[in-house]
Amino acid sequence: TPLIRFQFSTFFKMSNVDIKYNTGLAGVIAGVTRIATVGKGGMGLMYRGFSIEDLCANCIFEEVAYLLLKGHLPNEAELSTYRRKLAGFRDLLPQVRSVLESLPGDSHPMDILRAGCSVQATLRREKSPPGIKFAPEFEGEWEQEDVFTSLIASFGSMMLYHHHFHRSGERINTQGAPDDTTASHFIRLLHGGEPNPEFVRVFDELLILYAEHGFAASTFSCRVTASTLSDSYSAICSGIGTLRGPLHGGANEAAMHLIEQFSSPEDAVSGIHRLLQSKAKIMGFGHRVYKTKDPRNIIVKASSRKLSRLSTGNPKLFAISEAIEKTMWDTKSLFPNLDFYAASAYHQCGIPTSLFTPIFVIARTAGWGANIIEQRTKNKLIRPAAFYDGPSLTTFIPLENRVRSAL
Repeated sequence: TPLIRFQFSTFFKMSNVDIKYNTGLAGVIAGVTRIATVGKGGMGLMYRGFSIEDLCANCIFEEVAYLLLKGHLPNEAELSTYRRKLAGFRDLLPQVRSVLESLPGDSHPMDILRAGCSVQATLRREKSPPGIKFAPEFEGEWEQEDVFTSLIASFGSMMLYHHHFHRSGERINTQGAPDDTTASHFIRLLHGGEPNPEFVRVFDELLILYAEHGFAASTFSCRVTASTLSDSYSAICSGIGTLRGPLHGGANEAAMHLIEQFSSPEDAVSGIHRLLQSKAKIMGFGHRVYKTKDPRNIIVKASSRKLSRLSTGNPKLFAISEAIEKTMWDTKSLFPNLDFYAASAYHQCGIPTSLFTPIFVIARTAGWGANIIEQRTKNKLIRPAAFYDGPSLTTFIPLENRVRSAL
């Protein structure tokens, strides 16, 4: 890691300081958090002190969302109240439906969520949170936690309303069943009728696994936006825009496209070797933080295997995935991250590939919300320095004296 010596001034005091510089901020501590521990010991993941293994084995997503946003696991009464609140936000506002119908049918679902979030921001304006004062023209009546809860509840409704309307012309009922969880509501709206219990279980597990992951790029962008004293909707839109990039949120979609290229495990082995020889990037492997394994992968791989053994499953797809995993480990010593087996799990639940990353948004809104709240608690504008590597002071040339450069 290079050390860069440069001079800066603070209140007229000049100092020479050695600055640790890492492209991409790898390994740079950018803040303090009490929300998640990522990569402790090179492999662990905890949400507010609870291991991801315990949460997936014992909780539904609503409990985990409550834990992230409130700071503690709910008791039965608190969970019941929170689930009723989520259920009350699932049916889309008429203005949101109208906008979704007006958007092009081939719009990417990430753009649908970003648009829906912005529309909702005008209809359910946020109230100044504790310790923060919005400008009068931005002041609303909605508490910050209700903003996050309403988005968690309605993002699935937004993407599936647009999905069905522009494919079949159907204006689906986005309310769902009164006792739906976030997972069962999504599966119900996607497929219609009573949702497959195993699909619901796996989808719920994936929501938990994707809910929070420290200062990932999208979370950090949410905190940067929140640090300017902007509203929660703007911060969430920042997260959606960042997650839209293929180096962050699109890895599970890319993994699915990769797996679908191959007709058999043998074809996958030879195909991966060819891709590696051509220096192609294989998405869904390795991790910036985890050094030996991704703890989330162990959980989702087991669920993908279980789905493959159902009558609705695809054992060949799972076998191809395992062949790719083994080849990547044998040739590059790279382990699969959450995105790799999440792809085959989503696929076997009948979920279109284009919806993989938007589902990430539903889950991560809980983590984004927790980070926005935490950022506001002891807020300081996030404004890092940059090392200037451009030209030195240059003599200015008036316009009439500038020589046109050769094209």
